[in-house]
Amino acid sequence: MAQVKITLVHSVAHREPRQRAIVKALGLGRVGSSVIKPDNAAIRGAIFKIAHLLSIEEVK
Repeated sequence: MAQVKITLVHSVAHREPRQRAIVKALGLGRVGSSVIKPDNAAIRGAIFKIAHLLSIEEVK
């Protein structure tokens, strides 16, 4: 199964509480933190909601 590397590149300060909750649920903390998650519909949906705050890379 493919995986994606998700990196937080913009701060969540002054963002809507729902967006902050999504960032926390993905396991991201501060700017520059990264996580590797499976590439599935649930993760893609979360990424879509906060794409303007993230950098996404596909991991082999």
